[in-house]
Amino acid sequence: MFEKLGNIFKIPELRKRVLFTILILVLYRFGATIPTPGINLALLSKYFQQHAGGVLNMFNVFAGGAFKRFSIFALGIMPYISSSIILQLLTIAVPSLERLSKEGEAGRKKINQYTRYGTVLIAGIQSFGVAMWIKGFRVDNIPVVSIPDVSFVLLTMLTIIAGTIILMWLGELITEFGIGNGISLIIFAGIVARLPSALLQMAGKIQTGEFNPVFILLVSLIFVGIVAFIILIEQGQRRIPVQYAQRVVGRKVYSGQNTHLPLKINPSGVIPIIFAAAIMMAPAQLGRILGTKIAFFNTIASWFVPGTPLYLLFYGLLIVFFVYFYTAVQFNPVELADNLKKYGGFIPGIRPGENTVQYIQYVLNRILLSGAISLAIIAIIPTLLQKFMHIPMNLAFLMGGTSLMIIVGVDLDTMKQIESHLLMRHYDGLIKSGKIRGRWK
Repeated sequence: MFEKLGNIFKIPELRKRVLFTILILVLYRFGATIPTPGINLALLSKYFQQHAGGVLNMFNVFAGGAFKRFSIFALGIMPYISSSIILQLLTIAVPSLERLSKEGEAGRKKINQYTRYGTVLIAGIQSFGVAMWIKGFRVDNIPVVSIPDVSFVLLTMLTIIAGTIILMWLGELITEFGIGNGISLIIFAGIVARLPSALLQMAGKIQTGEFNPVFILLVSLIFVGIVAFIILIEQGQRRIPVQYAQRVVGRKVYSGQNTHLPLKINPSGVIPIIFAAAIMMAPAQLGRILGTKIAFFNTIASWFVPGTPLYLLFYGLLIVFFVYFYTAVQFNPVELADNLKKYGGFIPGIRPGENTVQYIQYVLNRILLSGAISLAIIAIIPTLLQKFMHIPMNLAFLMGGTSLMIIVGVDLDTMKQIESHLLMRHYDGLIKSGKIRGRWK
């Protein structure tokens, strides 16, 4: 294994890409420790300890711990992700954007430009909301913000917007000159950076006798099982056999061939969890903002307290809904069936045209149900671990849900890219088979 890892640094181009990626991630973690001016960090840390979990923890997860310190990267890369998702949905709904997406490299650059503009707009809105929100934080009746006036709001907005733009730029640098998807790797680094503190917290509980060795072994086995389950969901495919008839193009005769149409169990990735979590934050946020004036919003917020059965039920149902919704937006069975027919392909036993569309939709709906339920189970695992096994919150959120989905997904994607570089230069891959691919039918 060490020899295979050493092969990475034998290829000059791959070595430069890996070292460049590490350098950018170190700069990102350094920037995450620089606080926004006007904040009492001691009081802010104490406030987070008193209000651990729920909305604050969700913000902190995606910001890689930067929100807890209210650093210049307090919003993390989430404004860019939100802007990208919105542009993807608009590309389907707006004909002009759909045409632009089909114009090749020029169209892609234009859409990326719109995504950057959207990132600045979303970061501005969110930074204003966060600045107004944190102004109300008090510990022992002492405000967390030292100068809670308009100047603090403006300075915070400028600082956080600039931090988000820098993160977006760093992510694009990694994508172009490093290894893997830069935006995903930045989120990955932020989540993994919380692992040492979670392990130290676990070690402290072992020393005090709160956790015994048998319990630690059980937790380790559960963690390995969850990781294996996530890999199964991420790599799992249903392969529909496809045959291509013999074709004559000009003077050349192309013989028929057998291939397959891969349909992923979870084609939407972690996006349904993000959408569902954002919606489930709304009752708590409305309760904080309007609860003091309208008692009804406090009542609604009490119904959806994280960890309660009602919260988990609605959270799971929203995830299932968004799996189907996002897949319907991104995947078009009619277009796929038309392309098969255009190039002389067909599914054995299924007539081309409408019958093929119905068959693909039928198979997709069946595998999506299992994928959506599995995704919902993974999302609520941290809450269950924290509630029934009393695992520390930091470690519980790293053992399931969005955090572990992102860690495993980014790790698999990065390994695929490193694997391709190694095999292209005739080196052994990172795993025995030499390929990382979905093997589940």
